[in-house]
Amino acid sequence: MLRIGSRGSRLALTQAELAADRIRGPGIEIALVPITTAGDRDRSKPFGQIGERGVFVKELEEALLEGRIDVAVHSAKDMTSTDMAGLVVGAYLPREDPRDALCGASEIRPGMRVGTASVRRRAQLLALEPSLSIEPLRGNIDTRLRKRGERGLDAVMLAACGLDRLGLSAEIGHRFDPVDVLPEAGQGALALQVRAGEEELVGGANDLETARRVEAERAVVAALGGGCLAPIAAHHDGTTLTALVADPDGRWVERRAGDDPLALASELAAFAE
Repeated sequence: MLRIGSRGSRLALTQAELAADRIRGPGIEIALVPITTAGDRDRSKPFGQIGERGVFVKELEEALLEGRIDVAVHSAKDMTSTDMAGLVVGAYLPREDPRDALCGASEIRPGMRVGTASVRRRAQLLALEPSLSIEPLRGNIDTRLRKRGERGLDAVMLAACGLDRLGLSAEIGHRFDPVDVLPEAGQGALALQVRAGEEELVGGANDLETARRVEAERAVVAALGGGCLAPIAAHHDGTTLTALVADPDGRWVERRAGDDPLALASELAAFAE
């Protein structure tokens, strides 16, 4: 029996099923094991107060290390930029749409009230339109879509891939070109994490091109300081790796593009301090 660990939200379980479908084969029995993470338990504090990166993966990693599960399924964007000792990403599933999506409006207009808990999204939205009012908004996708109406927000900003996976593409009014809003490192990809030495459990599910791009993105973030709370983004479009550091209020945005993650990080390091 192969035990696949996942967060318990509707999206997370849908993603775990996608992973199970890629792994499943003759004689392979699979059990899904829902696990509650720190990010699930505390839905009121901003991410910065509970640790923005890694708050949705720590408990899954502990379950792996303790042998309670055999594979952990993560949204790659939720992972820290470096692997926990004893664990590795054994596979990345083929990447889906990495872009950020605006729900509730078809464009950004001056003075809009937009909900998001992401400092990366906040910074880039304000850089596009400084008159926006960016309001903290947490919860799963269904909750955030509901709160948009309850709080009278003009729009909320979410990852397009999550909406697509849940059959909620009709909620999307606009998908941001990465030229305007650079995605989070790993956004759109699912990572299958295993104990070091057990990569064969998921190796057949690995998409090499997705792995190449996401590992380059994670390398930039790691070199820039990993979980630091400065707005940082990295995205590889298949040809070019682009990285970004921004002021939290969008007063400036620095982008660099190239092939070498360490070189890009070195150029941006002064702005991330």
